[in-house]
Amino acid sequence: PRIAYAWAGSGAETIIFLHGIGGNKTNWLEQLSFFAERGYRAVAWDLRGYGDSDDYEGAFVFEEISVDLIRLMDELNVEKAHFVGLSMGGRILMDFAYRYSPRIQSLTICAAFPSFGRALSDEQRNDYVRLRKQPLLAGRSFEELAPELVRSLLGPDAPKPVYDALHASICQLRQDSYLKAIEAAVFFDRSKEIQEIQSPTLLLYAEHDRLTPPELGKQVQALMPKAQMQILPNCGHLMNLEAGDHFNQAVYQFLQ
Repeated sequence: PRIAYAWAGSGAETIIFLHGIGGNKTNWLEQLSFFAERGYRAVAWDLRGYGDSDDYEGAFVFEEISVDLIRLMDELNVEKAHFVGLSMGGRILMDFAYRYSPRIQSLTICAAFPSFGRALSDEQRNDYVRLRKQPLLAGRSFEELAPELVRSLLGPDAPKPVYDALHASICQLRQDSYLKAIEAAVFFDRSKEIQEIQSPTLLLYAEHDRLTPPELGKQVQALMPKAQMQILPNCGHLMNLEAGDHFNQAVYQFLQ
């Protein structure tokens, strides 16, 4: 499938942003501007089946998504890049780093974990699937589901513009692609593979994230002892939208 992307800046080093399972490239507009102004070429893609990228046949396969990322890099004539992935984007990077480590300058993995089965209880996993999958199969629209999903992902003090941005992002989802991504995420497991990652890595988690709380981040860091870990205060799962200033500075300082 054709892959859509947005970009800003013309620096010698490239930083690529990967959105989560309910997002698209517009979630990173603030980051594109921030990093372009600081000398990077900043790029955000739409995952296959999302945003302006093409739909695709068959299942969501992480190995194929990693190939899409290589295709994007080749399109940009980038041999190595910095990568920032949130939630599903972070899981994609866990797979990508295992397969294509020579193409990586650094990794920032945000609000992600390597295995649903290991990280979440049966109740948490069932709640994750129930909230996202069953209502769609029962005929509800993303417009109807968006308020509940947004509340589950944002922190208690999220401002209205952040709520509105996330709400709009969810309403743009395509049901088939979204359901295939959920199915793949539930069975994803790179617990062993991430222990082999040698690239400089920053792990970011959010104080009020109920899906991937900081305690979960500590479990991930135990598998990646060379990785740095930082907890961003007063924000939820969509930390780059809720706490853009803190998020941008944390990533920028890590890259520096």
